[in-house]
Amino acid sequence: MKPRIGLALGSGSARGWAHIGVIRALRDAGIEPDIICGSSIGAFVGAATACGDLDKLEHWVRSLSWKEVLGFFDVGLNGGLIKGEKLLDFFTRHFTDRDFHDLPLPFACVATDLGSGREIWLKEGSVAHAVRASIALPGLFAPIPRDGGFLVDGGLVNPVPVSLCRAMGADIVIAVDLGSDMLGRRLRNRGETPPSVDGWRGTLKRWLGVEEGGNSPSMLDVMASSINIMQVRIARSRLAGEPADTLISPRVADLGLLDFHRANEAIAEGRVATELMLPMLRSVLEMPA
Repeated sequence: MKPRIGLALGSGSARGWAHIGVIRALRDAGIEPDIICGSSIGAFVGAATACGDLDKLEHWVRSLSWKEVLGFFDVGLNGGLIKGEKLLDFFTRHFTDRDFHDLPLPFACVATDLGSGREIWLKEGSVAHAVRASIALPGLFAPIPRDGGFLVDGGLVNPVPVSLCRAMGADIVIAVDLGSDMLGRRLRNRGETPPSVDGWRGTLKRWLGVEEGGNSPSMLDVMASSINIMQVRIARSRLAGEPADTLISPRVADLGLLDFHRANEAIAEGRVATELMLPMLRSVLEMPA
């Protein structure tokens, strides 16, 4: 009997466009997942893939400019800098929003209960609303109300949801970890960001009244680095206790928290990382080279 292949797509904000390159490379190698699970941005890409909208998603992200990314910022200070309605509205209008049970490919995603800290597995109801909860990065996106409480980013508790893939029935899990080269990278690279990438950062800082002085890191750099540390440490702990059969680790540390307009770089890194792991993947799946 053919084993069921699960694909666990990890959190990582804008670095998550690397998941598109991973999925493309897997398909080119004849490897199609039977189950997809995602956390945070992994939920976003995973949902589009499970809905059959990967081509549409890739076309869109490759065309994004930093000005368009800023256009999704419905800025507010009630629970997060970004309310998220614009992003949710765009997803439901341009990508197929379905009920989980109507998806052609089994899919589920992870969120975190803000009150209890419990890991919440979302696999019923509206896919778009579940994804919006999974990507609700604290301090950036406003949390999502649910059953009298609030849901926030799944990466807080399960950045690479191998356990969810297993629970969904996967016999073999291919996991994608976007944080393997992250720790300390953003602060070490301060001052080396190209001007084109600096555009959205400068604009956002002006909106928030943030000023940089001397060699001190900005508020955005501190927030990004703190999130990186937290998620890398949690991911390492979870993966040690719940190992994947194969781990793909794109080298995407040069992409910042909100560099969603740099999809071409992320997708290319995802493809390269996957192609490097193909011999091991074929061995695990007992496929001919």
